Amino acid sequence: MKRQSSRVEAGAPLAPAAGALVFAVGLLAASACGKTAGGPPDAARGRAAYMSNCAACHGPDPAKDGAIGPAIQGASQALLEARVLRATYPPGITPKRTTHTMVALPHVAAELPHLGAYLGSK
Repeated sequence: MKRQSSRVEAGAPLAPAAGALVFAVGLLAASACGKTAGGPPDAARGRAAYMSNCAACHGPDPAKDGAIGPAIQGASQALLEARVLRATYPPGITPKRTTHTMVALPHVAAELPHLGAYLGSK
């Protein structure tokens, strides 16, 4: 008995159902991107960014010191931008800790307004 291959040959057209699925996923992705672009900061999105990029050092509760990083609840937007984008401090800010462990995280730039909304930045 000959076994039938389920592979699609390069250049072969997709079945209509598969093409519709690819289109639907693309449309959903495009519409999801547009919902937050230029909109108000989203604290839920900021929490997700915090948990993915900050919690390992600052701890799961931004109001409490983490094992490596200090509490950052209420940090100003200027401080967030300086620390996250350049690993520096804005003028007039005294570091809570004298270590220089934090590195710049430029991939988080698009999430800064949302991160600020989550942290209660002023």
